[in-house]
Parts: sequence; structure tokens; C-alpha cells
Amino acid sequence: MSRSLSIALFVTILLGIVASAHYYVWVRLVRDVEWPKSISRLLTGLLVLLYLGVPATFWLSRTLPPDRGRGLLLVAYAWLGLTLGLPVMLACADALRGAILGIRGLSGAEPLSAERRLVIKRLASGAVALWAAGTTVVAYGEAMGSLSVREVRIRLRRLPRQLHGFVIAQLSDMHVGPTLRREFVEKVVEMTNSMHADLVAITGDLVDGSVEHLSSIVQPLSLLRARHGTYFVTGNHEYYSGVEQWLSEIRRLGIRVLRNERVPVGNGSASFDLVGIDDASAVHFGHGHGPDLPRALAGRDGSREAVLLAHQPRAAFEAERLGIGLQLSGHTHGGQVWPFGWLVRLQQPFIRGLHRLGKLAVYVSCGTGYWGPPLRLRTPAEITRVVLLCENEPDTVV
Repeated sequence: MSRSLSIALFVTILLGIVASAHYYVWVRLVRDVEWPKSISRLLTGLLVLLYLGVPATFWLSRTLPPDRGRGLLLVAYAWLGLTLGLPVMLACADALRGAILGIRGLSGAEPLSAERRLVIKRLASGAVALWAAGTTVVAYGEAMGSLSVREVRIRLRRLPRQLHGFVIAQLSDMHVGPTLRREFVEKVVEMTNSMHADLVAITGDLVDGSVEHLSSIVQPLSLLRARHGTYFVTGNHEYYSGVEQWLSEIRRLGIRVLRNERVPVGNGSASFDLVGIDDASAVHFGHGHGPDLPRALAGRDGSREAVLLAHQPRAAFEAERLGIGLQLSGHTHGGQVWPFGWLVRLQQPFIRGLHRLGKLAVYVSCGTGYWGPPLRLRTPAEITRVVLLCENEPDTVV
């Protein structure tokens, strides 16, 4: 499938979901509560305009110069996040209301009058709307708030003793683009360098937009410093943004791109294999792109430890079967904001944090930025400080 067709399919599905969400919101907050005609018309027109603003937002995010339209896009994306969460909240309220009415019916209570039912509908709908608005404000504040360093310590059975305490700084899902600007990238670089990591790993979805629009914004990444260098693997959004141009640009910044290959990290026997594969979505874009872990591991000494950079957590099943010790992934954003986490669980085996699959350790970052709606709810953005520990050494690393 071509890049343009894949993007068109993704946008069509998303707009269909958003259209259904807007319709349900209209049914529950406008039609069913029987507002006066003038108010109903006003609210209906507003919802239509807000829906039309969604495709306009996607178009503007790809065409506007980086220094324009940020405020408008922040509002539009925030509304997008609200309209995907509000229908779920309304459905929960409907289920609760239906259960209460059912219990009343079974208990033989006198049926409510039409007027009482309408009052209850309006009160319930208003309460849900306020709840959704409040949740959105909290999630917006969390997304636009402070970025934190999260430390995770992982024991690896084949890690050489000389590398006990080896630190990998993981950046993932920064989504530099319409609403995350150069100041954000500069802050990420400053915080990452302050960790004095041995290696920096960028596990995909670095950008949302073209090299033409974003090259000056990602330029601070050239200042990333680590003793063993900085490495990058593609995420799905690189393929939506012109992957070949971005791979050239990332290399120009002094970052090593791993495409179904491995490199030794360390010296002699005091080393491990760092492995990187293309994102799983790459197979739809042709031109030789697509994950190929067996190719990356061909001829490898199985007694050596191996750390895999793979954008999507679902690569873990093959990684475990082929003897990888640790996989670092992103893609899920930790769910980012409810109810996205439910949808992510349909596709990915792990959503956030550290997991074990047989002898494989898998760490899934919540992401360093955010995608689309500037909302995060109990999934704070992170730069991950991954500390590698030998299996039988004491955990005394600072």
C-alpha cells in the first residue's frame, strides 16, 4: 500500500469515528434533552462547525509554517480529544441511568412522568458535560506541564560485569510538529544531557511533519551527548512524514539510524549488541522498508546480550523467540488519555512500564511528547533513564 493511500485510509477511519462521536454527542446533549428550538439550532450548528474543524486541523497541521497557527491547533486538537472521550462518558451515564430505571421497574415503583424523565436527562447530561470539561482541563495541564525523568532498573542475565550500571536515555514519541516546538526540543536535549547517559536511544515517532517545516526545530538534537552515541529507529509517523528525507536529516544531525541491523556497544568482551528494526507499519510503504529482526541478528553470537530498539511493543513475541534480552519500545503513549488505552490494548500486548515475556524484558515508554490532542491523563510524559544491571551484582548504582 502506498504512503498516500495509507494516510488517506487512516484519516478516513479517524474522521468516521469522529463523525460518529459528534453525532452521539448531538443526540445526547441536544436532541434528547429537548432544548428550545433556538438553542438546539445554535448547538447543532456549533457541533457541525467543530466537526468540520477536525479535517481542517489535520490539513493546517501539515501546511501551516511552524511559526503560525499553534494556538488554533492547540484548541482544535483539545476539542478532538474531548469528543473522543465525551461519548464514552455519556454512554456510561446512560448505562447507569438505565440500570436505575430497571431496578425501579423491578421493584414495582411508580413510573416516572415524562417531565421527571426529561429533568433527569438534562441533569445527567449536564453533569457529564461538566465532568468531561473538567477532565479535559486537568489532562491539558498535565500534557503541557513539566517533563520528568523516569528511572527503571533492569537486570540482564548476559550483561558483562564491566557494564553493570550502563545507562540508556530513552526518548520516544516526541511528535515534534504542529504544537510542540523548538523550545520543547531544547528542553528535552538539556534534560537528557544532564543525565550523562552512556547511550541515547530514540524509539520512533520523532516528528509529525515534513523536513521542510521542521528541520530547524529538531536541530537541537544534534547537541545530544552520550559516550556511545545516539541511535534512532523509525516509528509509524516517520512514514507519514516523508521517511527517506527524515532518515537523511536525522543522519545529518549526527544520529545513527538502525534499520534492521545491529552494532556492538562497548569494547571487546565488555560489550553488548544494540539492535534496531524498522517500524511494523513500514511494510505498507514499500521501497525495502519493514521490520526484519532475523536479518539484524544473522551471524550473532547468542552468548552476548542484546538490546532491541523497536517502536511497537508487539515486536516482543519475535524478540523473545530469537533470544533478545531487553526491548525498548514506545508507540502507545501509555494510553495518553482515557479511553485511548482501551483501544491500544486491542493491538499491543503491553501499554506502559516494565514487563517480562519469558526471558525477555520489555520496557514501554509513555512517550516524551504527545500526539494530536494536547492531553495526558495519569500518563505523564517521560525521558526514561534505563539502568542496566548484571543479574548477580548488587544494585548499588547511583
